Amino acid sequence: MDVTHLAAVDSTRAARVLSEVRSARLAGQPAPVSPRPVIERSWQRMMRSGVDPDHDVRADPLSREEVQRRRETTVLRHVLPVLREGLLAAADVAHHIMVVADEDGRVLWREGSPPVLRKADGLGFELGADWREDVVGTNGLGTPAVVRRPVQVFASEHFVRSQADWTCAGAPLTDPRDGRLLGVVDVSGPLETMHPATLAWVGSVARLAEARLREMHTESLERLRAVAAPVLARIGGRALVVDPDGWTAAVSGMPYARRVALPKSLSAGSRWLPALGLCSVEPLAGGWLLRAAAGEPVPRGPARIVLDLRQARRWSVEVLGGAGSWTRELSPRHAELLYLLAVHRSGRSASGLAGDVFGDPGRTVTVRAEMSRVRRYLGAFLEHRPYRFAEDAEVEVLLPDDPRGLLPHSTAPAVSRQRRSAPAP
Repeated sequence: MDVTHLAAVDSTRAARVLSEVRSARLAGQPAPVSPRPVIERSWQRMMRSGVDPDHDVRADPLSREEVQRRRETTVLRHVLPVLREGLLAAADVAHHIMVVADEDGRVLWREGSPPVLRKADGLGFELGADWREDVVGTNGLGTPAVVRRPVQVFASEHFVRSQADWTCAGAPLTDPRDGRLLGVVDVSGPLETMHPATLAWVGSVARLAEARLREMHTESLERLRAVAAPVLARIGGRALVVDPDGWTAAVSGMPYARRVALPKSLSAGSRWLPALGLCSVEPLAGGWLLRAAAGEPVPRGPARIVLDLRQARRWSVEVLGGAGSWTRELSPRHAELLYLLAVHRSGRSASGLAGDVFGDPGRTVTVRAEMSRVRRYLGAFLEHRPYRFAEDAEVEVLLPDDPRGLLPHSTAPAVSRQRRSAPAP
Protein backbone atom coordinates (compact mmCIF):
# COMPACT_ATOMS: atom_id res chain seq x y z
CA MET A 1 0.00 0.00 0.00
CA ASP A 2 1.27 3.47 -0.90
CA VAL A 3 0.45 5.22 2.38
CA THR A 4 1.61 8.60 1.14
CA HIS A 5 -0.64 8.49 -1.93
CA LEU A 6 -3.65 7.14 -0.05
CA ALA A 7 -3.26 9.74 2.71
CA ALA A 8 -3.15 12.54 0.15
CA VAL A 9 -6.39 11.30 -1.41
CA ASP A 10 -8.26 10.19 1.72
CA SER A 11 -6.46 10.79 5.00
CA THR A 12 -9.36 9.40 7.06
CA ARG A 13 -9.35 6.07 5.22
CA ALA A 14 -5.55 5.89 5.37
CA ALA A 15 -5.61 6.46 9.12
CA ARG A 16 -8.23 3.74 9.56
CA VAL A 17 -6.25 1.21 7.52
CA LEU A 18 -3.04 1.98 9.41
CA SER A 19 -4.85 1.60 12.73
CA GLU A 20 -5.97 -1.88 11.66
CA VAL A 21 -2.42 -2.73 10.54
CA ARG A 22 -0.94 -1.57 13.82
CA SER A 23 -3.49 -3.45 15.95
CA ALA A 24 -2.95 -6.65 14.00
CA ARG A 25 0.84 -6.45 14.22
CA LEU A 26 0.78 -5.78 17.98
CA ALA A 27 -1.58 -8.72 18.48
CA GLY A 28 0.67 -10.99 16.43
CA GLN A 29 -2.05 -11.51 13.82
CA PRO A 30 -1.99 -11.15 10.01
CA ALA A 31 -2.43 -7.53 8.95
CA PRO A 32 -4.69 -6.43 6.06
CA VAL A 33 -1.60 -4.94 4.39
CA SER A 34 2.05 -4.87 5.34
CA PRO A 35 3.43 -1.78 7.07
CA ARG A 36 6.22 0.05 5.29
CA PRO A 37 9.59 -1.64 5.99
CA VAL A 38 11.06 1.38 7.84
CA ILE A 39 8.00 1.44 10.10
CA GLU A 40 7.88 -2.30 10.67
CA ARG A 41 11.54 -2.38 11.66
CA SER A 42 10.92 0.48 14.08
CA TRP A 43 7.95 -1.33 15.63
CA GLN A 44 10.13 -4.41 16.08
CA ARG A 45 12.70 -2.31 17.92
CA MET A 46 9.95 -0.89 20.14
CA MET A 47 8.62 -4.33 21.03
CA ARG A 48 12.13 -5.57 21.82
CA SER A 49 12.86 -2.58 24.06
CA GLY A 50 9.53 -2.80 25.88
CA VAL A 51 7.92 0.51 24.86
CA ASP A 52 4.25 0.37 25.87
CA PRO A 53 2.06 1.24 22.86
CA ASP A 54 -0.87 2.18 25.08
CA HIS A 55 0.99 4.21 27.66
CA ASP A 56 2.19 7.74 26.97
CA VAL A 57 5.59 7.88 28.68
CA ARG A 58 7.16 11.31 29.06
CA ALA A 59 10.61 11.88 30.45
CA ASP A 60 11.10 15.04 32.47
CA PRO A 61 11.87 17.92 30.10
CA LEU A 62 15.12 19.79 30.45
CA SER A 63 15.09 23.01 32.42
CA ARG A 64 15.00 26.30 30.52
CA GLU A 65 18.59 26.90 31.61
CA GLU A 66 19.76 23.56 30.20
CA VAL A 67 17.86 24.11 26.94
CA GLN A 68 19.59 27.48 26.59
CA ARG A 69 23.00 25.97 27.39
CA ARG A 70 22.52 23.33 24.70
CA ARG A 71 21.35 25.94 22.19
CA GLU A 72 24.52 27.94 22.77
CA THR A 73 26.87 24.98 22.40
CA THR A 74 25.32 22.93 19.57
CA VAL A 75 26.51 23.35 15.99
CA LEU A 76 22.84 23.41 15.01
CA ARG A 77 22.60 27.05 16.04
CA HIS A 78 24.62 27.95 12.95
CA VAL A 79 22.09 26.44 10.56
CA LEU A 80 18.91 27.57 12.31
CA PRO A 81 18.52 30.51 9.86
CA VAL A 82 18.67 28.05 6.93
CA LEU A 83 16.03 25.83 8.52
CA ARG A 84 13.76 28.75 9.33
CA GLU A 85 14.02 30.22 5.84
CA GLY A 86 13.36 26.88 4.17
CA LEU A 87 10.59 25.56 6.41
CA LEU A 88 8.84 28.08 8.62
CA ALA A 89 6.82 30.21 6.20
CA ALA A 90 5.25 27.23 4.43
CA ALA A 91 4.87 25.27 7.68
CA ASP A 92 2.85 28.06 9.26
CA VAL A 93 0.53 28.31 6.26
CA ALA A 94 0.06 24.53 6.20
CA HIS A 95 -0.63 24.42 9.96
CA HIS A 96 2.61 22.66 10.78
CA ILE A 97 5.38 23.35 13.24
CA MET A 98 9.13 23.04 12.78
CA VAL A 99 10.95 21.17 15.54
CA VAL A 100 14.73 20.84 15.93
CA ALA A 101 16.21 18.29 18.35
CA ASP A 102 19.84 17.63 19.24
CA GLU A 103 21.66 14.31 18.94
CA ASP A 104 20.18 13.22 22.28
CA GLY A 105 16.64 13.66 20.96
CA ARG A 106 16.00 16.72 23.13
CA VAL A 107 13.77 19.39 21.61
CA LEU A 108 15.75 22.65 21.45
CA TRP A 109 13.59 24.74 19.11
CA ARG A 110 9.87 24.68 18.29
CA GLU A 111 8.35 27.26 15.96
CA GLY A 112 5.34 27.64 13.68
CA SER A 113 1.56 27.71 13.89
CA PRO A 114 0.46 28.77 17.42
CA PRO A 115 -2.64 26.50 17.47
CA VAL A 116 -0.49 23.54 16.44
CA LEU A 117 2.09 24.40 19.09
CA ARG A 118 -0.68 24.22 21.69
CA LYS A 119 -1.74 20.81 20.37
CA ALA A 120 1.86 19.68 20.52
CA ASP A 121 1.96 20.64 24.21
CA GLY A 122 -0.78 18.08 24.81
CA LEU A 123 1.50 15.38 23.38
CA GLY A 124 4.46 16.43 25.49
CA PHE A 125 6.09 17.73 22.30
CA GLU A 126 7.59 20.67 24.19
CA LEU A 127 10.93 22.39 24.65
CA GLY A 128 13.41 20.15 26.43
CA ALA A 129 11.32 17.00 25.89
CA ASP A 130 13.04 13.69 25.12
CA TRP A 131 11.79 12.29 21.79
CA ARG A 132 14.21 9.45 21.30
CA GLU A 133 12.58 6.49 19.59
CA ASP A 134 13.23 4.12 22.49
CA VAL A 135 11.49 6.55 24.86
CA VAL A 136 8.34 7.67 23.00
CA GLY A 137 8.13 5.13 20.18
CA THR A 138 8.23 5.50 16.40
CA ASN A 139 8.18 9.22 15.57
CA GLY A 140 9.52 11.85 13.19
CA LEU A 141 12.40 12.91 15.46
CA GLY A 142 13.59 9.68 17.04
CA THR A 143 13.24 7.30 14.10
CA PRO A 144 15.28 9.35 11.56
CA ALA A 145 18.04 9.57 14.18
CA VAL A 146 18.18 5.77 14.35
CA VAL A 147 17.97 4.93 10.64
CA ARG A 148 19.99 8.01 9.56
CA ARG A 149 17.68 8.99 6.70
CA PRO A 150 14.50 11.06 6.27
CA VAL A 151 11.35 9.33 7.52
CA GLN A 152 7.67 10.28 7.45
CA VAL A 153 5.46 8.85 10.19
CA PHE A 154 1.74 9.08 9.51
CA ALA A 155 -1.15 8.43 11.91
CA SER A 156 -1.00 4.94 13.45
CA GLU A 157 2.48 4.38 12.09
CA HIS A 158 3.36 6.02 15.41
CA PHE A 159 3.89 3.18 17.84
CA VAL A 160 2.30 4.92 20.82
CA ARG A 161 -1.45 5.28 20.43
CA SER A 162 -1.68 8.86 21.76
CA GLN A 163 0.32 10.11 18.73
CA ALA A 164 -2.01 8.55 16.12
CA ASP A 165 -3.71 11.89 15.30
CA TRP A 166 -0.38 13.37 14.28
CA THR A 167 1.81 13.34 11.18
CA CYS A 168 5.55 13.98 11.16
CA ALA A 169 8.36 14.16 8.60
CA GLY A 170 11.90 14.35 9.92
CA ALA A 171 15.41 14.33 8.47
CA PRO A 172 18.72 13.78 10.28
CA LEU A 173 21.26 16.60 10.33
CA THR A 174 24.77 15.18 10.12
CA ASP A 175 28.23 16.67 10.27
CA PRO A 176 29.30 16.77 6.59
CA ARG A 177 32.92 16.19 7.63
CA ASP A 178 32.52 12.78 9.26
CA GLY A 179 28.84 11.79 9.18
CA ARG A 180 28.34 12.26 12.93
CA LEU A 181 24.72 12.87 13.91
CA LEU A 182 24.11 16.45 15.08
CA GLY A 183 20.34 16.32 15.46
CA VAL A 184 17.06 16.06 13.56
CA VAL A 185 14.74 18.62 11.97
CA ASP A 186 11.07 17.71 11.82
CA VAL A 187 7.87 19.20 10.42
CA SER A 188 4.78 18.02 12.30
CA GLY A 189 1.11 18.73 12.44
CA PRO A 190 -2.38 17.28 12.89
CA LEU A 191 -3.36 14.32 10.75
CA GLU A 192 -5.33 16.27 8.16
CA THR A 193 -2.34 18.49 7.30
CA MET A 194 -0.33 15.63 5.77
CA HIS A 195 1.04 16.22 2.25
CA PRO A 196 2.94 13.67 0.13
CA ALA A 197 5.70 16.17 -0.71
CA THR A 198 6.50 17.04 2.90
CA LEU A 199 9.24 14.46 3.35
CA ALA A 200 11.14 15.50 0.22
CA TRP A 201 10.80 19.14 1.27
CA VAL A 202 12.20 18.55 4.76
CA GLY A 203 15.00 16.36 3.41
CA SER A 204 16.04 19.02 0.90
CA VAL A 205 16.21 21.75 3.53
CA ALA A 206 18.27 19.45 5.78
CA ARG A 207 20.78 19.00 2.93
CA LEU A 208 20.96 22.79 2.51
CA ALA A 209 21.75 23.10 6.21
CA GLU A 210 24.53 20.53 5.91
CA ALA A 211 25.91 22.40 2.89
CA ARG A 212 26.09 25.54 5.03
CA LEU A 213 28.08 23.63 7.66
CA ARG A 214 30.46 22.43 4.95
CA GLU A 215 30.99 26.03 3.81
CA MET A 216 31.66 27.15 7.38
CA HIS A 217 34.24 24.40 7.85
CA THR A 218 36.05 25.37 4.66
CA GLU A 219 36.06 29.04 5.69
CA SER A 220 37.45 28.24 9.16
CA LEU A 221 40.26 26.11 7.69
CA GLU A 222 41.16 28.91 5.29
CA ARG A 223 41.46 31.36 8.21
CA LEU A 224 43.59 28.88 10.15
CA ARG A 225 45.76 28.29 7.08
CA ALA A 226 46.51 32.01 6.93
CA VAL A 227 47.58 31.95 10.57
CA ALA A 228 49.69 28.82 10.02
CA ALA A 229 51.64 29.97 6.95
CA PRO A 230 54.20 32.26 8.70
CA VAL A 231 54.56 29.82 11.60
CA LEU A 232 55.38 26.83 9.39
CA ALA A 233 57.71 28.94 7.25
CA ARG A 234 60.15 29.51 10.13
CA ILE A 235 60.28 26.03 11.67
CA GLY A 236 61.86 22.84 10.39
CA GLY A 237 60.98 19.21 10.66
CA ARG A 238 57.61 17.51 10.44
CA ALA A 239 54.69 19.65 11.53
CA LEU A 240 51.06 20.27 10.81
CA VAL A 241 48.36 22.70 11.89
CA VAL A 242 44.90 21.38 12.74
CA ASP A 243 41.64 22.84 13.98
CA PRO A 244 40.22 21.85 17.40
CA ASP A 245 38.63 18.74 15.87
CA GLY A 246 41.85 17.59 14.20
CA TRP A 247 41.08 18.68 10.61
CA THR A 248 44.26 19.67 8.82
CA ALA A 249 44.78 23.24 7.61
CA ALA A 250 48.46 23.02 6.60
CA VAL A 251 51.46 20.65 6.73
CA SER A 252 55.24 20.96 6.47
CA GLY A 253 57.84 18.23 5.93
CA MET A 254 55.34 15.36 5.85
CA PRO A 255 52.53 13.93 3.70
CA TYR A 256 49.14 15.60 3.93
CA ALA A 257 46.64 13.89 6.22
CA ARG A 258 43.03 15.04 6.03
CA ARG A 259 42.45 14.61 9.76
CA VAL A 260 44.43 13.69 12.86
CA ALA A 261 42.85 11.88 15.81
CA LEU A 262 43.05 14.13 18.87
CA PRO A 263 42.21 13.35 22.49
CA LYS A 264 38.93 14.78 23.73
CA SER A 265 40.86 17.19 25.95
CA LEU A 266 44.08 18.39 24.34
CA SER A 267 46.49 20.75 26.07
CA ALA A 268 49.89 22.23 25.25
CA GLY A 269 53.00 20.18 25.95
CA SER A 270 54.52 16.87 24.93
CA ARG A 271 51.83 14.42 23.82
CA TRP A 272 51.51 11.09 22.04
CA LEU A 273 49.13 11.16 19.05
CA PRO A 274 48.22 8.16 16.87
CA ALA A 275 49.26 9.83 13.59
CA LEU A 276 52.52 11.39 14.80
CA GLY A 277 53.75 9.49 17.82
CA LEU A 278 55.47 11.76 20.33
CA CYS A 279 55.04 15.42 19.44
CA SER A 280 54.88 18.88 20.95
CA VAL A 281 51.51 20.61 20.98
CA GLU A 282 51.29 24.40 20.81
CA PRO A 283 48.12 26.50 20.68
CA LEU A 284 47.35 28.69 17.67
CA ALA A 285 44.45 31.04 17.04
CA GLY A 286 41.72 28.64 15.94
CA GLY A 287 43.69 25.42 16.32
CA TRP A 288 46.91 23.64 17.24
CA LEU A 289 50.47 23.38 15.94
CA LEU A 290 51.67 19.76 16.15
CA ARG A 291 55.42 19.22 15.79
CA ALA A 292 56.67 15.63 15.54
CA ALA A 293 59.53 14.95 17.94
CA ALA A 294 62.66 13.98 15.98
CA GLY A 295 64.43 10.79 17.02
CA GLU A 296 62.18 10.09 20.01
CA PRO A 297 61.27 6.42 20.46
CA VAL A 298 57.56 5.70 20.43
CA PRO A 299 56.65 3.59 23.47
CA ARG A 300 54.90 0.44 22.35
CA GLY A 301 53.42 -2.48 24.13
CA PRO A 302 50.29 -4.59 24.25
CA ALA A 303 47.25 -2.37 23.78
CA ARG A 304 43.74 -2.66 25.12
CA ILE A 305 41.10 -1.59 22.63
CA VAL A 306 37.58 -0.90 23.89
CA LEU A 307 34.85 -0.70 21.26
CA ASP A 308 31.86 0.97 22.93
CA LEU A 309 28.58 0.27 21.12
CA ARG A 310 26.28 0.67 24.10
CA GLN A 311 24.66 3.97 23.23
CA ALA A 312 23.14 4.52 19.81
CA ARG A 313 24.78 7.36 17.86
CA ARG A 314 27.60 7.58 20.46
CA TRP A 315 29.84 4.75 19.31
CA SER A 316 33.54 5.10 20.09
CA VAL A 317 36.84 3.27 20.16
CA GLU A 318 39.27 3.78 23.04
CA VAL A 319 42.91 2.68 22.94
CA LEU A 320 44.83 2.19 26.18
CA GLY A 321 48.44 1.08 26.20
CA GLY A 322 52.11 1.90 26.42
CA ALA A 323 51.85 4.31 23.49
CA GLY A 324 49.26 6.46 25.23
CA SER A 325 45.50 6.51 25.64
CA TRP A 326 42.95 8.18 23.39
CA THR A 327 39.33 7.95 22.31
CA ARG A 328 37.64 8.57 18.97
CA GLU A 329 33.95 8.74 18.07
CA LEU A 330 32.96 6.43 15.24
CA SER A 331 30.80 6.93 12.19
CA PRO A 332 28.06 4.31 11.62
CA ARG A 333 30.12 2.54 8.92
CA HIS A 334 33.32 2.45 10.99
CA ALA A 335 31.37 1.12 13.98
CA GLU A 336 30.10 -1.72 11.76
CA LEU A 337 33.54 -2.56 10.40
CA LEU A 338 35.32 -2.55 13.75
CA TYR A 339 32.57 -4.63 15.33
CA LEU A 340 32.89 -7.23 12.58
CA LEU A 341 36.68 -7.35 13.02
CA ALA A 342 36.19 -7.78 16.77
CA VAL A 343 33.84 -10.71 16.11
CA HIS A 344 36.25 -12.26 13.57
CA ARG A 345 39.60 -11.97 15.38
CA SER A 346 41.27 -14.19 12.78
CA GLY A 347 40.50 -11.50 10.21
CA ARG A 348 38.35 -10.79 7.18
CA SER A 349 39.34 -10.21 3.57
CA ALA A 350 38.04 -7.21 1.66
CA SER A 351 35.54 -9.44 -0.14
CA GLY A 352 34.50 -11.04 3.16
CA LEU A 353 33.83 -7.64 4.72
CA ALA A 354 31.97 -6.55 1.57
CA GLY A 355 29.70 -9.57 1.94
CA ASP A 356 29.27 -8.91 5.66
CA VAL A 357 28.37 -5.24 5.21
CA PHE A 358 26.66 -5.05 1.82
CA GLY A 359 25.70 -8.64 1.06
CA ASP A 360 27.85 -8.28 -2.06
CA PRO A 361 31.42 -9.68 -1.98
CA GLY A 362 32.22 -7.67 -5.10
CA ARG A 363 32.10 -4.29 -3.37
CA THR A 364 35.73 -4.46 -2.30
CA VAL A 365 36.63 -0.96 -3.53
CA THR A 366 34.20 0.61 -1.06
CA VAL A 367 35.46 -1.57 1.79
CA ARG A 368 39.11 -0.81 1.07
CA ALA A 369 38.38 2.92 0.97
CA GLU A 370 36.63 2.79 4.35
CA MET A 371 39.33 0.62 5.92
CA SER A 372 41.95 3.07 4.65
CA ARG A 373 40.14 5.77 6.62
CA VAL A 374 40.00 3.55 9.71
CA ARG A 375 43.72 2.86 9.48
CA ARG A 376 44.48 6.59 9.57
CA TYR A 377 43.65 6.62 13.28
CA LEU A 378 43.88 2.94 14.24
CA GLY A 379 46.62 1.77 11.87
CA ALA A 380 49.12 0.90 14.60
CA PHE A 381 46.69 -1.71 15.93
CA LEU A 382 45.29 -3.12 12.66
CA GLU A 383 46.79 -5.60 10.23
CA HIS A 384 45.68 -6.20 6.66
CA ARG A 385 45.61 -9.13 4.22
CA PRO A 386 43.35 -10.02 5.91
CA TYR A 387 42.07 -7.05 7.90
CA ARG A 388 42.29 -7.85 11.62
CA PHE A 389 43.24 -6.44 15.00
CA ALA A 390 46.89 -6.91 15.99
CA GLU A 391 47.47 -10.25 17.70
CA ASP A 392 48.85 -8.68 20.89
CA ALA A 393 45.87 -6.31 21.24
CA GLU A 394 43.22 -7.09 23.82
CA VAL A 395 39.84 -6.18 22.27
CA GLU A 396 36.74 -5.63 24.39
CA VAL A 397 33.30 -4.89 22.92
CA LEU A 398 30.72 -3.12 25.09
CA LEU A 399 27.20 -3.97 23.86
CA PRO A 400 23.78 -2.45 24.65
CA ASP A 401 21.89 -3.91 27.62
CA ASP A 402 19.73 -5.69 25.05
CA PRO A 403 22.21 -7.03 22.46
CA ARG A 404 19.35 -7.22 19.95
CA GLY A 405 19.59 -3.42 19.82
CA LEU A 406 23.14 -3.63 18.46
CA LEU A 407 23.86 -0.89 15.87
CA PRO A 408 20.14 -0.34 15.22
CA HIS A 409 20.83 1.74 12.09
CA SER A 410 22.74 -1.08 10.41
CA THR A 411 21.34 -3.08 7.52
CA ALA A 412 24.57 -5.09 7.17
CA PRO A 413 23.63 -8.79 6.81
CA ALA A 414 26.31 -9.90 9.29
CA VAL A 415 25.13 -7.40 11.93
CA SER A 416 21.50 -8.40 11.36
CA ARG A 417 22.46 -12.04 11.95
CA GLN A 418 24.20 -11.10 15.20
CA ARG A 419 21.09 -9.24 16.38
CA ARG A 420 18.80 -12.17 15.56
CA SER A 421 21.04 -14.67 17.35
CA ALA A 422 21.48 -12.53 20.48
CA PRO A 423 19.63 -13.87 23.52
CA ALA A 424 17.01 -11.69 25.19
CA PRO A 425 18.31 -9.99 28.37
